[in-house]
Amino acid sequence: MKLTDTFVKRKQPNGKVQKHSDGGGLFLYITPEGKKSWRLAYRYLGKQKLLVIGPYPAISLKEARERREEAKKLLVDNIDPSAAKQEAKREATNAARNSFEAVAREWVEKYSGDWSESYKGHIMHRLEDMVFPAIGKRPIKSITAPELLAALRKIEGRGAVCVAHLAMRECGRIFRYAIATGRAERDVAHDLRGAITPMRTVKHFAAVTEARAIGKLLLALDSTTGMFQMQCALKLAPLVFVRAKELASAEWAHFDLEAAEWRIPAEVMKMRQTHIVPLSRQSLEILRELHAVTGQYRFLFPGRPKIEKDKPKGDTPIRSISLVFALRRLGYSKDEMTFHGFRSMASTVLNEKGYNRDWIERQLAHAERNGVRASYNHAEYLPERRKMMQDWADFLSELKEKARQEQAA
Repeated sequence: MKLTDTFVKRKQPNGKVQKHSDGGGLFLYITPEGKKSWRLAYRYLGKQKLLVIGPYPAISLKEARERREEAKKLLVDNIDPSAAKQEAKREATNAARNSFEAVAREWVEKYSGDWSESYKGHIMHRLEDMVFPAIGKRPIKSITAPELLAALRKIEGRGAVCVAHLAMRECGRIFRYAIATGRAERDVAHDLRGAITPMRTVKHFAAVTEARAIGKLLLALDSTTGMFQMQCALKLAPLVFVRAKELASAEWAHFDLEAAEWRIPAEVMKMRQTHIVPLSRQSLEILRELHAVTGQYRFLFPGRPKIEKDKPKGDTPIRSISLVFALRRLGYSKDEMTFHGFRSMASTVLNEKGYNRDWIERQLAHAERNGVRASYNHAEYLPERRKMMQDWADFLSELKEKARQEQAA
């Protein structure tokens, strides 16, 4: 007599093993404690064998019958259902071990030893939030270019074109690692070049961006001779990476040294938006020394007194071109390093380190396309930018110290 759903559901344990047949070798197995499962008795090559189909109620009576019929089909083809189940289990295990997510996490674990925690964090954020949901569970060997493109276009569709390019680059590195370890045959990310929106090209100013060269530049800035305020201006330039005009015309009234903040008013800024510059410990040290010299004046870097009776001493800032000339006197030509190059240097290195592009763009005070949003964005990502600016200053200090040690060796 065949089983019913009601019988299977209501059958209670009796302290002994129970077996209730449904026909065709399928039976309900109940332990003395009351755990229920489906099993199939069958013969293969003349030997009696047993296949554990799975637990009830995870597998219903209907599903158990379907699996019984599937097992019978395997037997007709001279395939042992138990062996087939074990092989399927091994394949599933291998697939999980060789999924895109598994390979990606292995790649990160292997190569992140030399990464900063922030860089690793940005990569994992892109993978976990944007890539894994789409293709993470798929065997990396079977992922196609259209599948990866669909995931990248979701990122691109949010307007995050740069992030989409970063994600594609990282996926390419993961695919190449999978090829090297024998788990993939091609880098499908390479096939997508040109498939997503190109990043906006901009005019590049000459800038020092290689770590060792940055260290040498910082040492040169420290060796500046001449007016003390000019020395301070050049030392501040790489730490705050504002435009030359913004630094040259900086006013003490816009600084809050206790809050470690410089608020540049909208009328000074190129984009006519208030801009907040978080001040690192290194910047504050320079500013406090400078304040002892020029703190009584309006401007941080007062120019030479003009013969104007209606203007008090220190009421005129240095010219921005003076900063450029000071850089030239250090031996850097316009083809090696421009004053704007301090901004390019910070942008390049911070992006390479994996900092959020929106934090970097906001700190560079680049234009906001949304006019309404622009009027409120001066404090956007401020906590994150504070940390980024301190990390940047610490990084510059490390490079300068390495350069100093090399010079002394």
